[in-house]
Amino acid sequence: MKQLFSLILAGIVGGLITLGGYTMLQPETPIVQPNYVQAVKNINAPAQRNAVPFDFKDASARAMPAVVHISAASKTASNSRRDSDPFRFFFGDDFNPFGDGSPRQGGTGSGVIYTSDGFIITNNHVVQNASDVEVTLYDNRTFQAQVIGTDEKSDLAVIKIEGYDFPTLELANSDEAQIGEWVLAVGNPFDLTSTVTAGIISAKGRSINLLGGGRAIESFIQTDAAVNPGNSGGALVDAEGRLLGINTAIATRTGVFSGYSFAIPVNLVTRVADDIIEYGSFKRAFLGVTISELDYDYAQELGVAISQGVVIEELADGGSAQYAGLQPKDIIVGINGREVKTVPELQEIIGRAKAGDLVTLKINRRGSLQEVPVRLKAG
Repeated sequence: MKQLFSLILAGIVGGLITLGGYTMLQPETPIVQPNYVQAVKNINAPAQRNAVPFDFKDASARAMPAVVHISAASKTASNSRRDSDPFRFFFGDDFNPFGDGSPRQGGTGSGVIYTSDGFIITNNHVVQNASDVEVTLYDNRTFQAQVIGTDEKSDLAVIKIEGYDFPTLELANSDEAQIGEWVLAVGNPFDLTSTVTAGIISAKGRSINLLGGGRAIESFIQTDAAVNPGNSGGALVDAEGRLLGINTAIATRTGVFSGYSFAIPVNLVTRVADDIIEYGSFKRAFLGVTISELDYDYAQELGVAISQGVVIEELADGGSAQYAGLQPKDIIVGINGREVKTVPELQEIIGRAKAGDLVTLKINRRGSLQEVPVRLKAG
């Protein structure tokens, strides 16, 4: 019996030794845990560079030398002129566009040097009826200026000082400017020379009925950069220091900045200024229509499935639109491949065209889209 037990025990021990030896001879197999959560990869990548500049030092340094201070003296305006002056609505009863509070006998504003030989762009209301205009540059040199020409319906003017190698600004493309983009206003508010304020573009193609409607061209860039009396005619520049517009008005009844300012887009500014420099006045082209803006209720009345566009109400006899075959109640929704949603957009595009230019209007005529070529005529 003892011999049997010894044999069994020896067998068990031998089996354990054999099993242990086999295990030791096998390669080590890792234990794999279920991959329920992906491990975080820390690649230590640098943060993406913000498109907004840390500050506006470079843009300001480029812009300030090209913005001038304008002092204008003019004859006293009549009471009837003061009563009909649209700027009184925006700047208060006692305000004159020059910013000194006197009854339009004289005051100050701003301007932007347009060419190195001394042509300067400003607002019409800064130099209107001025008999004496003095310009002070960023480096404090002063010059007597000549008014070359003005255009009341766009509120632009060009004056000239004698000299050469004056600093100028690179021009931006105001069509490409975007809402939310940083901008700077550079000018001389309250006679504080070379003042820079910052803000963003709040809206584009804004009409505020400043210039009396009718043939006026109002398609302002709206910003929240602080603009005050004396800024009129100064520069609106982008974050790279390029000229984006000419500051013109503020929305306020108090006479000082209350949150929004308005600038004429540079693409329109250069069109008007170039004509004034070449001809002494703005040679404007006209479509030959009376127009209104489409909204939802008007669209329902017209039976169309759109709610934005410009409705042709009347055609001028012998005008460009009539000659091209356009009809009342045609809705203009595009021009030269660009979408048109509002009256100011259409006014600006036509305002930038020249007499003799051929433009292609995209119209909605009773629900059907058509393209109509129109040869523009002078007004």
